[in-house]
Amino acid sequence: MCKCIKNNIEGRVKLAILRTENLTYIYGEGTPFQKTAVDNVTLEIQKGEIIGVIGHTGSGKSTLIQHFNGLLKPTSGKVFFNGVDIWAGKKVLPDLRFKVGLVFQYPEYQIFEETVYKDIAYGPSNMKLDKDEIKRCVTETADILGITSDMLNRSPFELSGGQKRRVAIAGVMAMRPEVLILDEPTAGLDPRGRYTILELIKKYNKTTGCTVLIVSHSMEDMAEYAQRIIVMNQSGLFCFDKTADVFARSEEISQMGLDVPQITKVFNELKKSGIVFDDEIYTVRYAKEKILEYISRRDGTGLCSKI
Repeated sequence: MCKCIKNNIEGRVKLAILRTENLTYIYGEGTPFQKTAVDNVTLEIQKGEIIGVIGHTGSGKSTLIQHFNGLLKPTSGKVFFNGVDIWAGKKVLPDLRFKVGLVFQYPEYQIFEETVYKDIAYGPSNMKLDKDEIKRCVTETADILGITSDMLNRSPFELSGGQKRRVAIAGVMAMRPEVLILDEPTAGLDPRGRYTILELIKKYNKTTGCTVLIVSHSMEDMAEYAQRIIVMNQSGLFCFDKTADVFARSEEISQMGLDVPQITKVFNELKKSGIVFDDEIYTVRYAKEKILEYISRRDGTGLCSKI
């Protein structure tokens, strides 16, 4: 077990909201076509965190997240939700899929109701809530995601692509899950649309305290929004650590076929030329702060901090 994984498992006093023990999943087990998609993964995720999940195509990240709400049953190993083995019985833990919500890639293609309100209300309705509680779930979620009362009465098929994406995500959020998992939530969106979706997800996390897992190929997005990052490689867990510590291993990550934030590449080149910064730089916002500090120290005036 690598050091960064061990450090994140040992010494925790809080009960993890999600935990895996030696999780392994094999597609087509016992056939000539069997393939190990997740291999002996052990990790813990705490309540309220925003976790990034990265890895090249075929690394096992999508298979991993489908275990968290019981869509897949482990070939071996265990998955725990709030300390309870979700497969302790013959069937998956009751109501788990209401408590661990999963938003698949391009969720807007799953919209089917005649109004936005009905589409968001579909999940809460299946939870056997009364009408007043369903309405509260819909309106509170719509407010967080910037879905206006006018939009609630419209057909979702009249909305823009970005608005449809928000409606589809709202349908899962409205069930008030304790964990929200999003598989490539910004796929296919322009930069402004990506920023809007991620800021709303961050707002939802802050407002509700819901644990959020985001699967993404965008290292810039992971650097900006994730507090810790799961790195999958060749079906195994390469590392699970704080975002800064993950991107500090930029050379190893690059060798796996993954990219690192462009700003990290820039500062790695500065380091080679002799300009060394104390901390790892992985967001543009932090880079600006460190550059201004550096210039201020060099000219001795402190005036650059006012730029």
